[in-house]
Amino acid sequence: MKVKKAKKEKWPKPQKFKTPDGTVVHTWDGKLHNWDGPALIPEGDKRKREYYIYGIQYDEEQWKEFKRDKTGLPWYKNPAMRDSARQGG
Repeated sequence: MKVKKAKKEKWPKPQKFKTPDGTVVHTWDGKLHNWDGPALIPEGDKRKREYYIYGIQYDEEQWKEFKRDKTGLPWYKNPAMRDSARQGG
């Protein structure tokens, strides 16, 4: 009896590219995503930057909070934060 080896799934690699109009785009697994900074910089203008994590858009403050946590989850879905919220204090 032959045992098939499980296919080794490759981890998606982040990609960075520039569109013809100068927009800088960071993607991961086909979604806008960047832990290191804005995932979308329209026309290369830093003032118009947009932050995305796993394809979901966030404002700069939310993105900074997720980066601090490195979980990418809202506080109410984070088990550690959920327990402290239940304690009422």
